[in-house]
Amino acid sequence: MAVRLSPKVLLIDPVRMLPSLLLPLGGVLVAGGFSPRSFVFAAMGVAGSIVFAVIRWATFTYTIVGDRLELTRAFVSRSVRTIPLERIRGVDVSTPPLHRLLGLAVLKLDTGAGGDKQEGELNGVTVEEAERLRAVLLARRVIPAVASSESSANATDTSTGTTSAAPGHGKEHYYIRVPRSWLRYGPLSGAYLLTPFALVAGAIGLLFQWGDEFGISGKDAWAVGEWLWDRPQYLIVAVAVLVLAMPFVGGVMYAIFNWDFTLKSRDGYLVAERGLINRRAVSLERRRIRGYELAESPPERAAKLVRVWAVVTGLGDSQTRGQLLPVTPKSAALAIAAEAIGPFGPSSATTPPSQASTPGQIGHVHPSDQFGQVHPSEHEAPSGQVPSGQVPSGQVPSGQVDSAGQASSAGMPLRPHPPQARRRRLFRAIFPWLVVVAVAGVLGWGVVVVIALVLALLGIPLGLDRYRSLGHAYDGARLSVRSGSLRRTQAIVERRAIVGWTFKQTWFQRSSRLLTVIAGVGAGKGGYSALDTGERQGVEFAAEVTPEWLNQFIARP
Repeated sequence: MAVRLSPKVLLIDPVRMLPSLLLPLGGVLVAGGFSPRSFVFAAMGVAGSIVFAVIRWATFTYTIVGDRLELTRAFVSRSVRTIPLERIRGVDVSTPPLHRLLGLAVLKLDTGAGGDKQEGELNGVTVEEAERLRAVLLARRVIPAVASSESSANATDTSTGTTSAAPGHGKEHYYIRVPRSWLRYGPLSGAYLLTPFALVAGAIGLLFQWGDEFGISGKDAWAVGEWLWDRPQYLIVAVAVLVLAMPFVGGVMYAIFNWDFTLKSRDGYLVAERGLINRRAVSLERRRIRGYELAESPPERAAKLVRVWAVVTGLGDSQTRGQLLPVTPKSAALAIAAEAIGPFGPSSATTPPSQASTPGQIGHVHPSDQFGQVHPSEHEAPSGQVPSGQVPSGQVPSGQVDSAGQASSAGMPLRPHPPQARRRRLFRAIFPWLVVVAVAGVLGWGVVVVIALVLALLGIPLGLDRYRSLGHAYDGARLSVRSGSLRRTQAIVERRAIVGWTFKQTWFQRSSRLLTVIAGVGAGKGGYSALDTGERQGVEFAAEVTPEWLNQFIARP
């Protein structure tokens, strides 16, 4: 039976279309000199948009027929979009502010087709209907469970190593509900720190776009710019105010987007829920998860914080939908990633991919308990022992130190890259500024010379840090590559996800006997690079991960 969206959505559509109507309606009013006739034409435009919203609502239906979801629209011509249920990889349910007031939700389908847009969207179903549809659509993707006892509510697919809950069982396991005290880490996230400057840039853009409608011409804007240029003290004050506002505004934006961030497993899916104004729940199919990626900025590294994303096949908008944890203490993040997806280290070599994520190995956070309180689970290790993948806060497991003398970000020492890689990073961090110094010196630009010299000196610790960040490793089940300084990333990817290798070598790398090894993965970014490895080191690393592919081509000494 065909079903329509909730009629309450008709209260939202006019408000949602208002931004696109402001410019033409403003133009009508200005062109008509704000006369009664111009207001009549503007009102007719608003009425027309409302009629269009009603027709669009009345002519759109959805229904589940057998093994497919059909989205039907019959506005001018009839069109039917058919989505096989077996292609549905995840369901994203969000509740924007207006929707929440009316008890509505937006349901988006992830079909694994890739790209930034979902193939199907139901914008305006009730919250109850959204939850019902999510349960129905995701239940088709769940593998039947084989429970051996009441305490074992999960099953393992022996062909994929996936742990799944029984269909219809609905039992949830909470990995973490982020404590509200952790919101204080928000200002350390670079993306949110730049919010004040982004808001100012957006306001300036709107002013240029709509300035003519409000009687502000380009000459007026240029005159204001010249006035400020002649009075630099005002610019300095404005920049100082924005800089001082960065931690506060960044912390507020971080809290709005990541309020009550919860990660849990349910019916064969990892579910991440977050948001204060727009509450969003993203479901990631566990058997499509191929690993995870850690990201750290310098302030986050100094505070021992990290962000975590899942590496998932066929996931659109992975930087948003694939987020598993916001800015989180590294020890907690590693423990949660090890439990939810799988550990990286010697212990994972004997653990099938994704099977290490059976809920209950480390502990869980019950939704009714105080935020952040972790309770021992049924499978907790004996007293005094640390479960697999969990690193006690402030401690580093014995031997888990990489070549730079730092604790490895994912529980296993990373192999160092040759000294030539350090020279390349120092050269690229210093030499460009020395060129600027030489050119500015010839032209007599003393201030530029001083600034470029300072940046060249700062390039020394930057280049050394970039070298220390380089590393790669393989534990028998998962490989890991790490690079970067201002944004250091480390990817941990299952061996089964590797679909090919690319070896790249520039002229400068050839002269230094270095090469870059790229592991091709049908998930996440599509490829993860071990930058500037030794020539033989890089090839042997790839051969270690997939010996059946490369061993026959390697000449042994």
